[in-house]
Amino acid sequence: MAIVETQRDDGIMLIRMNRPERLNALGTELRAALADAFCEFRDSDDLEVAIYTGTGRAFCAGEDMKESLERGTPGSDSAPLPRENPFTDGGLDKVVIGAINGYAMGGGFQLVERCDLRLAVRGAIFEMSEAKRWLLGGYAHGHVNNVPHAVATEMAFSFRFDAERLYQVGFLNRITDDEDLIPESKRMAEHLLTLPPASRVNTLTMMRAMRPEPSEEQRLLADRLGQHGDLSDRMESRAAFAEKRKPNFNGWLAPEDRANTPTLETIRGELANNPGD
Repeated sequence: MAIVETQRDDGIMLIRMNRPERLNALGTELRAALADAFCEFRDSDDLEVAIYTGTGRAFCAGEDMKESLERGTPGSDSAPLPRENPFTDGGLDKVVIGAINGYAMGGGFQLVERCDLRLAVRGAIFEMSEAKRWLLGGYAHGHVNNVPHAVATEMAFSFRFDAERLYQVGFLNRITDDEDLIPESKRMAEHLLTLPPASRVNTLTMMRAMRPEPSEEQRLLADRLGQHGDLSDRMESRAAFAEKRKPNFNGWLAPEDRANTPTLETIRGELANNPGD
């Protein structure tokens, strides 16, 4: 069976991750096959809406940590692909509907977040896992999704959410029974196809442009915080996960580093002293 299965029907392309034995974790082979599928979707004159889903218990478990440990470097991005993926690179002017069939964790949650419309089965589980794997939690998820600050903070600290909760806070458009996930996704796609083509493209462009973004100062602070600590803890988190044991984190390279954590105020001072940067 193909690691990514695709179906095409009257302007709609179904793209299904098919690595259920690994909860559709984003290994190199799966990422490459997804890039091929989304390039085909982008380049087709006949396909206008994609439905993005998974096989088995998970939509996507995120980073393939086994591969990361074998490479000795964290993150899927440390294994570049031979071609771009227009879905993850932001190069699509076509609607993508996320049909979330199960767990969406870490990088899998980020795939859901990139979808323009989102449906999930009842009981699907979501987790923004950055706080477990990096030196900064997933600070931007709640912000870009317009959820209340307390909920955004809960997301950033890698608490788990079920589909019902994310529907209540407005992150999901629909929740469905398992058997109705793809039929309801297709009904949404068929509605989109009834719109004038320019209306569909123009509305999509405008709605994407209206999503909140972290400020320049916040991005710079995130860069500093992402490097503030013992970077070996990144790989230790992955090794502990793979070995099913409690991690042994170091925290900081020196105890005094905790008291020197970058803040928005230090970033503003840095920018004031280096206005050309």
